[in-house]
Amino acid sequence: MKSGFVNIFGKPNAGKSTLLNALVGEKLAIVSHKVQTTRHRIKAIVTSDEYQIIFSDTPGIIEPKYKLHEKMMQAVKGSLEDADVALLITDAREEVEESHAIFSSLKLKVPALVIINKVDAVDEEKIKSAIAFFKEQSYCKEVIVISALKKKGIDDLLKTIVNHLPEGVPFYEGDDISDLPTKFFVSELIREKIFLLYGEEIPYHTTVLIQEFKEKTTLIKIQADIIVQRDTQKGIILGEGGKMIKQLGTLARKDIEEFLSSKVFLELFVKIRPKWRDNEMQLKEYGY
Repeated sequence: MKSGFVNIFGKPNAGKSTLLNALVGEKLAIVSHKVQTTRHRIKAIVTSDEYQIIFSDTPGIIEPKYKLHEKMMQAVKGSLEDADVALLITDAREEVEESHAIFSSLKLKVPALVIINKVDAVDEEKIKSAIAFFKEQSYCKEVIVISALKKKGIDDLLKTIVNHLPEGVPFYEGDDISDLPTKFFVSELIREKIFLLYGEEIPYHTTVLIQEFKEKTTLIKIQADIIVQRDTQKGIILGEGGKMIKQLGTLARKDIEEFLSSKVFLELFVKIRPKWRDNEMQLKEYGY
């Protein structure tokens, strides 16, 4: 039996969350075209007769500007400390030096696989050049080429990961696919729709807090607060005549129902908490 922690690192928007979902075969990490969507370390457990892999999606590596950013980078640090294998993911369209600077700074002491993602978006020459570059780096054990979105190369990647895993007993028993509570994933699905529906600034000033999660006989009743920093942001979230928040609620409810395999009654409220991203107490309350 092989078992271990396999943690994913890279720049914001390199495709870490899409890769995690492809490896697990479930949507556990929310995905958006906007950077810095992932704020937490999300663990996903994959168990077979031969192995147990605990994958971790981590926030994109950035220079912190707020306490929230500091918490995000602490999640990255924790992932560095317990990794048995590191997956270093880079976007095939970007210059290799940018990702190389981040990968070098991690100072990894464990086997690292460099994952060149989004290869369907570039020509063969660029891929060959990137492979040659990363193969020369001291931190790189192997280079694997994938398209996480199209699930291309995922099976080969999984086999390679298992080859590098240490032998050991499983860390988790049963058939759980994550160590995080259901409420966490529900709040993330709501937050994903905020990234989808609203402009550049709003998603970064917003978080979601589940206030009520009640399983009734025919449905699950969920009440969630959308936290913003300013009154103007509340107005944008609500939209004219509440139009935007209704759309948000409809889209989120559909995904939550699919995730929970149950009918859901979802109520959303918008609360103003000035400067919550720099408030230690509020960050703890919101799960950071």
